[in-house]
Amino acid sequence: MRIIDVQDIDSIIESVRPKTNDDVRKKVLSIISDVRKRKDRAVKEYETKFSGKKILSLKVTKQEIKSAYSKVGKDQIDGIKLAKMRLEKSENAVRKKLQNISITIDGIIIKKVFLPIDIVGCYIPGGKARYPSTIVMSVIPAKVAGVRKIVAVSPPNDKGEIDPLTLVAADICGVDEFYKTGGAQAIAALAYGTKSIPQVDKIVGPGGAFVTLAKSLLSEIVSIDMIAGPTELAIVADATADAELVVLDIISQAEHSPDTICCLITNSQKLKNLVLKSLEQKIKTIRRATIVKESLQKNGFIAICSTEQQMADFANRLAPEHLEIMTKNSQKFTKKIKSAGLTLIGKNTPSSASDYLLGSNHILPTNRFGRTRGSLGVLDYMKMQTQIESSKIALEKISKYMKALTDAEGLPNHYEAVRGRLL
Repeated sequence: MRIIDVQDIDSIIESVRPKTNDDVRKKVLSIISDVRKRKDRAVKEYETKFSGKKILSLKVTKQEIKSAYSKVGKDQIDGIKLAKMRLEKSENAVRKKLQNISITIDGIIIKKVFLPIDIVGCYIPGGKARYPSTIVMSVIPAKVAGVRKIVAVSPPNDKGEIDPLTLVAADICGVDEFYKTGGAQAIAALAYGTKSIPQVDKIVGPGGAFVTLAKSLLSEIVSIDMIAGPTELAIVADATADAELVVLDIISQAEHSPDTICCLITNSQKLKNLVLKSLEQKIKTIRRATIVKESLQKNGFIAICSTEQQMADFANRLAPEHLEIMTKNSQKFTKKIKSAGLTLIGKNTPSSASDYLLGSNHILPTNRFGRTRGSLGVLDYMKMQTQIESSKIALEKISKYMKALTDAEGLPNHYEAVRGRLL
């Protein structure tokens, strides 16, 4: 991990931000264009190319889902059900707050009505990895919101199949249709629709560089949840923190992929040294060590701050996906934090647990978008529709001011549309 002495925060933040590779952009644009033109044929060819197995049918069958149950353990199923139950409880608490509103102003009735989105597409990372927990995180808020149709997509493995636990999770959570496709081609298929895959109103879910860029590029024609790319973890810790716990949490997120960004923000040289020493020892014996090592060498860093306030300022400017607080008074320090996808308070709230079973959602904003939003939730699957009804008397009351404003803006026919109702 790089050691950075924090002085100019903005320049440091810019230096550690992930950059979009021009070559990746060209490839993603090419895939999007190809899928738009050739639909299912293009999608199948890409899946065959990337999985190494010919994909004859994109849609997962009921028999495949039924068969998946025999390939998973009871504890795994119970774990999915527990994650579902806890997230449902959290999302239902928010949903109950979304009550329709009606106000009357001088005879004008304005209503704010909360309605679910009609059809959504949930991207589930897969291929060489498997993320059945992401099914829970993306589907349950949609079910709570009342979405009519939920479509899931995930890249098949080298056997041309979807991970069994992912299919079981999809069945438990209520996915309506599941398709064997991933990457930019899956996002394009959901955005444009193909003969097999329905066009959706919104695409949600995390993914790698190709998926994240495809979502961004296609946001011109389909709504997306957020930029949710490779995972990020920042740990704010002072001299009182347990270096071993810091290291365990860094490793837990670094094992996702070589693109993961993990960092420690501290004002303690002693903690820095202990963390580096522990990392050096553990990296020799842990599983997935190659991925962890590449991730930390490529993107990991320790930011050395001079004061506690500078630690908070750095964390807020970084606005990471996950932000753990391990300081002497974590609750007090947390009050300084305004920008993070998810804030985890105290030594017993590891980000890894939040990825599964704490009742929060692990689909979170990355690339500094924690400045403007938090985790995926029921609100992402709903729209607030405004309804308004006016009366002739109400129009008479605003007529004079309507004319003044429309004349000022040079739009006289706007006023005539009102005046015509008053004759």
